[in-house]
Amino acid sequence: MSGADELYPPAQYGWGWILLAFGVIAVLILAGWLVLFLTRPKRSITVAGQAPVIPPAGDVLSMLRMEYNSSIDEIESAYQAGAIDARSANLELSRVVRTFVNEYSGLEAPVLALDDLVRMGVQPALIDAMRRHYYPSAFRRGPSIDPHAGADAARKVVATWH
Repeated sequence: MSGADELYPPAQYGWGWILLAFGVIAVLILAGWLVLFLTRPKRSITVAGQAPVIPPAGDVLSMLRMEYNSSIDEIESAYQAGAIDARSANLELSRVVRTFVNEYSGLEAPVLALDDLVRMGVQPALIDAMRRHYYPSAFRRGPSIDPHAGADAARKVVATWH
């Protein structure tokens, strides 16, 4: 009967559980590091001890306009070369103009319908381009609107957007 009064050692966990615990801890540490690494501000590149050069706001806006005008030119060239049809060209022009407006002003133009933009009272050049060139090409049956006129309207939006 002496066996009933004896103390038993505590149960031991197997090595697999310990390895699993260390693995989970390592994954959590890696995930935290990734969040910190991917969300930190980008460093500017400096040249041999010089302070980083931050372009004035006007230069950034000019570069943005040049970038989007270049995209408009590429779409127009692709249409002229026959790589895309008129409907696709107008859809691409609509996407470029809406993205420009979004990037320039923060207005969620890429996801807003024409009625929403009209209700918000956005700049008339955008409403005109959408109403006369991009919407008819996307939703109307029959031949699409000439993409050259759509490209001119897109350039006007890029040049005049406030």
